[in-house]
Amino acid sequence: MTTSTNSALTAESAMARFDAQTTRYGSLTMIAGLVLSLGGPFYLLFFGGLDLSWSTIWIAFVAVAATFGVFWIVEPVTYFPVLGPAAMYQAFMIGNISNKLLPAAIVAQSSIDAKPGTSRGNIAAVMAICGAATVHLLSLLIFVGVLGTWLITLIPEDLIEVARLYILPSLMGAVLVQCIVSMKQLRPTIVAIALALLVQFGLIPLAPAIAPYATAIVVITTIVISWIVRDRKQTSGSTLN
Repeated sequence: MTTSTNSALTAESAMARFDAQTTRYGSLTMIAGLVLSLGGPFYLLFFGGLDLSWSTIWIAFVAVAATFGVFWIVEPVTYFPVLGPAAMYQAFMIGNISNKLLPAAIVAQSSIDAKPGTSRGNIAAVMAICGAATVHLLSLLIFVGVLGTWLITLIPEDLIEVARLYILPSLMGAVLVQCIVSMKQLRPTIVAIALALLVQFGLIPLAPAIAPYATAIVVITTIVISWIVRDRKQTSGSTLN
């Protein structure tokens, strides 16, 4: 009994150090990425001879924020329960979260029966994202950088158009099914599907202006209602599950 207790304490201590280090270096990496990404635009603004005023820049910023600003809140809130803190730094630095990194994390957690939100699930998400990024870079190098032009000439144009239309819905459908199977949470699943259908086919036709905020409405409302109707008898598992 003492040995198992000591092992659990050691594992908790190791995870605490891991979280502290990923938070420190993840924050620094994200700040460095922000500085580098803004470096080009600021260089053009100050040294590129562009006739732009700050009022024009702020107007453009507000226009973009009005359309996409909701995702600044919705995406972190949506992804964090599955990815965990360390993988969130990876995901937002790499990109393609919903159609590449999130499915990889979900499959990895499901394969080892790790519950999202636990330390085991967080480690699985980190390793899955590392693997997904490696495969992605290698495939880009081979199938785009080396063979891209040649492959495009072999694929019929009609097939390319069909792929553009249906590849994203098919991918998101597979991710949705994988989420439902791996999470095994019936009540939140029913709530999420019902609210998504209600907003998409009920609320948006009545008020088309809220369409850009549909995702935020569904996510936030699902969180609130799922918390209200949660199974209060269910005990939370160990954080090291």
